[in-house]
Amino acid sequence: MVLKGFLQPLFLSIGFLSVIVVYFRYIERHSVFYPAKEIEYSPKELGLDFEEVFFKTSDNIELNGWFVPAADASYCVLFCHGNAGNISHRVEKLKFFNELGVNVFIFDYRGYGKSKGRPNELGVYLDVKGAYDYLLSRKILPEQIIGYGESIGTAVIIDLAEEYKLSGLIIDSAMSSAKDMVKTIYPFLPYWVFSSRFDSENKIKSIGIPKLIIHSINDEIVPFRLGRKLYDNALEPKEFLQIHGGHNSCFFESENILKAKVADFLKRLSE
Repeated sequence: MVLKGFLQPLFLSIGFLSVIVVYFRYIERHSVFYPAKEIEYSPKELGLDFEEVFFKTSDNIELNGWFVPAADASYCVLFCHGNAGNISHRVEKLKFFNELGVNVFIFDYRGYGKSKGRPNELGVYLDVKGAYDYLLSRKILPEQIIGYGESIGTAVIIDLAEEYKLSGLIIDSAMSSAKDMVKTIYPFLPYWVFSSRFDSENKIKSIGIPKLIIHSINDEIVPFRLGRKLYDNALEPKEFLQIHGGHNSCFFESENILKAKVADFLKRLSE
């Protein structure tokens, strides 16, 4: 009877804890990735030539992307977008890089746009590796590839750079890790109830290529301090550019500053 009286509250506690974990895993699945299926805009609308391509990942998921060429380009930017929308919502950034004289390859993660499958952390890491392999199949050399990531895409491109050769990294509005983001959004919760890691702050410690890390002091979604923390953990050579504007508007509000700094970064990569 004593044992029964002891076990009953224990089982109730375990059951309650299980419900909490399941609930927050559900919240996580629907808050980390916000894929949009409809392609709303095209590079052609901004006067850009582009090639629509399809390629497969190592786990046989078909992904969709756009290759946007620039005249006499020496480099190709491998573009990893954020967690919402799809490639069609980044056409202004494609024009930005095109005007700087570099090719751009942007692709949709699994579950976004015309890409098949459903997104998850390990899956998007496979997706960027598939995109990298696609560029190699076009006879683009690793030393010609510059990784660019925005928001959650920074974790994706950093994961690639930890294992694969790139010329440089441009990191825009990055979180240091999912753990730090969880602490920011849900300070009352233990981190272990979430499965995502996106552990950029540790991965970047082993990446020795040139890095430009950009973050807005006014970022209302990913706190500025997380971008600084990532920078502090990064190996040299590295630069930090502080800009202004909201998480989704800083590119437009600080475009002139960004263009000058990115142009300088590209120039020094080629020296």
